Amino acid sequence: MDVATFRWLLTPAGQAALATATQLYDEGLDPIRAGERLRRTLDPDQAAAAMSQASLRAAARTKFGDDAARMYFTAEGLEQSTRREVAAHRAARIALAVGAPARRGSVLDLGCGIGGDLAALARAGATVAGVDLDPLRVAVAGANLAALGLPGAVQQADGTTLDLSPFDVVFADPARRSARGRTFDVDAYTPPWTFVERLLTGSAVVKVAPGVPHDRVPSGVEAEWVSFTGEVKEAVLWSPDLAVVRRRATLVAPQGLATLTDEDDPGDAEVRPVGGYLYEPDGAVVRAGLVTAVADRLDGGLLDEHIAYVTTDRPAATPYARGYEVLETLPYQEKQLKAALRDRGVGRLTIKKRGVAVVPEQLRKRLALRGSEEATIVLTRAAGKGTALLVRPLP
Repeated sequence: MDVATFRWLLTPAGQAALATATQLYDEGLDPIRAGERLRRTLDPDQAAAAMSQASLRAAARTKFGDDAARMYFTAEGLEQSTRREVAAHRAARIALAVGAPARRGSVLDLGCGIGGDLAALARAGATVAGVDLDPLRVAVAGANLAALGLPGAVQQADGTTLDLSPFDVVFADPARRSARGRTFDVDAYTPPWTFVERLLTGSAVVKVAPGVPHDRVPSGVEAEWVSFTGEVKEAVLWSPDLAVVRRRATLVAPQGLATLTDEDDPGDAEVRPVGGYLYEPDGAVVRAGLVTAVADRLDGGLLDEHIAYVTTDRPAATPYARGYEVLETLPYQEKQLKAALRDRGVGRLTIKKRGVAVVPEQLRKRLALRGSEEATIVLTRAAGKGTALLVRPLP
């Protein structure tokens, strides 16, 4: 879709076509037949744009909820967008830093994409502006702010050449793709990591991949790892003037938010034998290097100094880890493990693993279980030794 076709989509004729395409999509009509029907009155580019938006809006409901029905997307823009709940958490923290809504401090989004983060920032009360190199993304971002009834300005520009001093905070989400696809190397970001480092000498917030190495986080910068319902979504770097701690794990969920920081971390935790309960820390906690903080809160210890499992003698409620009751220790060797599971009538098996070279799907196939019972096993190391635990998830 080019810019001209997208702008047509915003006209009354384009909106009527989009409404028809949405109806055909919702009815489950085959896309080829739906496209043929639209092409009776539209040119091929217009028909394709209308059908594409209908399908993208449906796909966007997971990330954007009810807003998706009013928004506009590109396939790449939707893929790279932040989930609404995660963006809202980040925006609320930025808004607090700039004094919004009372002062309505200004935030510039460098590389604003389709405007999902701009919308979150505007809703949080900040005065927002966005720039992007791509004219289509600029047009889509502007249309999304208008569709959601939110104030903000968007224009095409190279953010690396702008005077950033008029803005209270600069937000950036560097592209993490190369010609070979997604990259996990910070030195392959666009704009480059050197630009990110310069940004963070001022008032800036930078979204990066969750795998960012701790030793690449500049001095004085806070690194925050954020998960949504147990899945790590992003890492965020907060410049020294916005930083509160050095490392933070934030867990976002429909029922609320929980956060754990390096100030909660006592440092070392003892390695203990397997107790009656096992806890699997949230991925954000693991990425932030705060497993020992969870162990301290649970009055527990580590199964292994290099493995992110906590063991305790008593159950405890915590938002920072998934808990399991340890039923028994099973043989770790595959042949004996298979026999033990068959003896227990297990046919449906959930395999969790950390720190061992096991591919659960392949192991499950080799075990070829046929029983009627369901079970969960944990394959890991305890004090450096391979261990298999039969566990039951806690409520």
